[in-house]
Amino acid sequence: MNRLTRKFSPRAARALLAATVGAAAFAVAASAQAEPQGFLETIKHHTTLINTVPDNGDQNPYAIVVAPVSAGTVKKGDVLVGNFNNSTNLQGTGSTIINYHPDTKQMTVFATVPRDLKECPGGIGLSTAMTMLKSGWVIVGSTPSNDGTTGTKGAGCLIVIDPQGKIASTISTPNINDPWGNMAVVDNGTSATLFLSNAGFGVGGADGNPPVFKQATVLRLDLDVPEGKPPVVKKETVIGSGFGAQADRGVFLVGPTGLALSADQKLLYVSDAIGNRITEIDDPLTRDTSAGVGRQLTADGLLHRPLAMVTAPNGHLLVTNALNGQVVEIDPATGKQLYARWIDTDKAQSPPGNGDLFGIAMTPEGDGFYYVEDDVNTLVLAK
Repeated sequence: MNRLTRKFSPRAARALLAATVGAAAFAVAASAQAEPQGFLETIKHHTTLINTVPDNGDQNPYAIVVAPVSAGTVKKGDVLVGNFNNSTNLQGTGSTIINYHPDTKQMTVFATVPRDLKECPGGIGLSTAMTMLKSGWVIVGSTPSNDGTTGTKGAGCLIVIDPQGKIASTISTPNINDPWGNMAVVDNGTSATLFLSNAGFGVGGADGNPPVFKQATVLRLDLDVPEGKPPVVKKETVIGSGFGAQADRGVFLVGPTGLALSADQKLLYVSDAIGNRITEIDDPLTRDTSAGVGRQLTADGLLHRPLAMVTAPNGHLLVTNALNGQVVEIDPATGKQLYARWIDTDKAQSPPGNGDLFGIAMTPEGDGFYYVEDDVNTLVLAK
C-alpha cells in the first residue's frame, strides 16, 4: 500500500502526533540552545591590520576611536590610534595620532602634537582618553612625562584638534589631572558631554613600593560646540571620586581606565583597575554631586586588572584585561561575567598577553571590535 494513503487507527494517530510535537519542541530547544548567549561567541577571526608606528618612531598604541563622520582628512569609519611612547619607548612622551583607512588598508598620520605644548601642563603624552565628535573635532588626553616615569609627570590636559589634524585649543582645569582612561561620550552635535577618568591626583614616583592614592576621579565635562569653532567647556562636575591610582614602573599608572554608558544612559560603568572590579554610577548625565566609587557591579573572577571598556550591540560590556591577553564579557543586567576570550596569546609575556591590551572600539557595523597589541605596535580587528 502507498504509505501516503495509509490509514492510521486513532491510537496510532495520537502517538504519531505526540512524537511529531515532541520532535518539534526538541528542535526548538536545540535551536535556542545554539543561539549565542553573548557577543564574544560570534567572534571567529583576528586579523592584524597595520603596524601603528609612524615615521617619527612613536610607539605603544593606547587610544582607539572609530570616526563617526567624514571631516577634513578623516573618513567615516576610519580608525584613529594614539601613541603613548616616543621612539625611545619612554612612556608619557608619545605625540602622534595615526589614521587607519579600512577602505584602502593604508595608514596616514592624522596629527602630531608639539611635545612642548605650553598650554598643556607637563607637555604631551597621548593617553587612552580620545574621542571624535560629530562636528569633526578630535579631543585627546595628555598624561605627560619628561623622562618616561611618573616622577616627572605633569597634570596634562585635553587637546582639541581640528579635522585637518591642527591643534585648535586645550582644556586644562584643576579637575583635570592625568586624563587616563577611554572616554564615554554623549554627542548631540551642537553640544556634547564627555566622561573622563583622572588618575594623577597624589601619585608621585614609582620607586620602591608606591602607595595607592584613593583620589582618582570621574569628571563630566558639558561642552558647547559652536559651528566652525572649537568646543568649549560649559560646565564641569566630578561625578565619581575615591578610586585607587598608583604609580607603576612597567605601565606608568594603574587607575580607573574604562568608561561606558548603559543604553538608556542612566548608568556609567567604570573599570576600577586597583579594585579589580567594575562599578556603576547612577544618573551620570544629571547628577551634580560625586557618587564616590559608585556601586559594585562585578569583581574578581575573570577580571585581571580591567582596563578599556566598550558596550557591545547586545548591551553587554567588553573589558580588556591588563594582566593577561583576554577580553571579558559582562552582562550588566545581572553582573554575571560570561566569558573570557583570549585575543592576545603572545607567550613572550607571562601570562600570555600580559600588559599588551589597552584601547578597544566597536566596528561601525557592530559585528566586531578593534584593539591594539602595544607590545608589537599593531592594530587588530576581531570579528
